[in-house]
Amino acid sequence: MKILLLGEHGQVSRELQLSLREQGELTVLGRDRLDLSQPEQIRRQVRELRPDLIINAAAYTAVDQAESEAQLAFAINATAPGILAEEAAALGAPLIHYSSDYVFDGTKTAPYSEDDTPNPLGVYGRSKLAGEQAIQAAGGAHLILRTSWVYSLHGKNFLLTMQRLLQERASLNVVADQVGAPTWAGSIAAVTAQMIHNWRAGQGGPWGLYHLSAQGEVSWFGFASAIAEQLRTQGIATATLQPIPTSAYPTPARRPLNSRLDCTRLQRDWHIQLSDWHSALLECLHNPPQC
Repeated sequence: MKILLLGEHGQVSRELQLSLREQGELTVLGRDRLDLSQPEQIRRQVRELRPDLIINAAAYTAVDQAESEAQLAFAINATAPGILAEEAAALGAPLIHYSSDYVFDGTKTAPYSEDDTPNPLGVYGRSKLAGEQAIQAAGGAHLILRTSWVYSLHGKNFLLTMQRLLQERASLNVVADQVGAPTWAGSIAAVTAQMIHNWRAGQGGPWGLYHLSAQGEVSWFGFASAIAEQLRTQGIATATLQPIPTSAYPTPARRPLNSRLDCTRLQRDWHIQLSDWHSALLECLHNPPQC
């Protein structure tokens, strides 16, 4: 099987490059070979490579910067996925694409299901929602996997930022009223690989939209506390953490207060087991070669 993976250096892509090694012939395209803001480049690459499966792990993820770069965010997060879906459908190849909890406004008091109506608060969330809609409109076989609070030992993310700041500062304020499930990129890649295996074995569920995040829930403050605890087990002194409300930490883009995703449908339809967020954090930290 020929697999085309987009987003060479991203957190999820780097993990996918490990988890998909045994799945087939893998071609990975980064920004140096494919500019996702250029539609004709996308069409040309897909038509030349003619993959059996396309996985789009590339995205514009600068949530705050998107407020002033809406055109670029929509080009990468909305237009590009739609073109990929059209080209995939023409080839008869499925498309796997990753979306975000930011398509919701966070006002619901329970975890969000796939049937809940999106209402993004900012440009990033709107661009991700538009990407979902473009893929669905193309009419081909696809999996849209919404995830949340992605971290790994690569790139820019909350885990790495906290590890650094906890060692640099004496005191650290962290938002405590936003709740979700930190999701290790390695878990996302492992689930994706399992779904591909199930599909090829004739044991996959229906194509469509699914929620994929770690199980359980925690605030950013709680996540930071867990990171600090792991540093202290190594004998590393850490900053004192102070919980603050979102209102005390203004940002250009508004964040949903509730980012919890109900993953029941994924687990049931695709026979997938998901780790809880704390177990996945420990697996990431204690198995660095796999992160």
